[in-house]
Amino acid sequence: MTQSPPRITKAVIPAAGLGTRFLPATKATPKEMLPVVDKPAIQYVVEEAVAAGLSDVLMVTGRNKRPLEDHFDRNYELESALTRKGDADRLAKVQESSDLATIHYVRQGDPRGLGHAVLCAAPHVGSQPFAVLLGDDLIDARDQLLSRMVEIQEHEGGSVIALMEVDPEQIHLYGCAAVETTAESDVVRVTGLVEKPEAAEAPSNLAVIGRYVLDPAVFGVLRRTGPGRGGEIQLTDALQQMAADESIGGPVHGVVFKGRRYDTGDRGDYLRAIVRLACEREDLGPDFKAWLRRYVTEEM
Repeated sequence: MTQSPPRITKAVIPAAGLGTRFLPATKATPKEMLPVVDKPAIQYVVEEAVAAGLSDVLMVTGRNKRPLEDHFDRNYELESALTRKGDADRLAKVQESSDLATIHYVRQGDPRGLGHAVLCAAPHVGSQPFAVLLGDDLIDARDQLLSRMVEIQEHEGGSVIALMEVDPEQIHLYGCAAVETTAESDVVRVTGLVEKPEAAEAPSNLAVIGRYVLDPAVFGVLRRTGPGRGGEIQLTDALQQMAADESIGGPVHGVVFKGRRYDTGDRGDYLRAIVRLACEREDLGPDFKAWLRRYVTEEM
């Protein structure tokens, strides 16, 4: 009898970056704690993992990231104050983040790139497949990207990465995949990966975005992977080796995502994410959209 693959339950969220694009706001506040409307960006990411069935979350942090731990911990003084006021709605919002998932923390120490951050998760993950979610990428909760990736990994084995079509002139900002089609319209087989190629050298316009479901064999590859672009250990370089040699950890597939994604690591996209999500809120949307129309009309 064929043994079914282990159910994926663990998610890794690298959160050790310095957030230099948002200075001076991130001088003392982790970029992951910047609010998107009224929730920090990192909470959206944890909620996405939980919605996909991944209730065991490891955050790979660094110095000055203590607010992340505080946010997902209980705040008894605040909860008591809200209880005394009878403010049940805000109390529920405060308790929601501490009840979301079982969250663990490990420090990266020396920030040596995404590949090194993922490698820091090896003792926690062990020998099971796991997901990696980058905190800069927010996927709209109505678009089930991560769940689809978990489904493909459990069916095909190996690793699965999220891909998105971008303007060829923007491909130098991303990892880029060479692919072959499969029988499923939204799934491709990845045959090669290049980190941030120039447009003329890119094998496609399919960019790697911040969601991965990885075979644990990636840890062994990362241990053997030297510094790549930017002098950092690149996860893309390890996945390139795995795509070229399926004996390492099975095939590498890609899910081509056509839904709503917000890149909160970019200041412009961060602002656009706030506007879009605020407009869709029942409590904020009607008044905010009316003001936005007036503002745009006056500016035009």
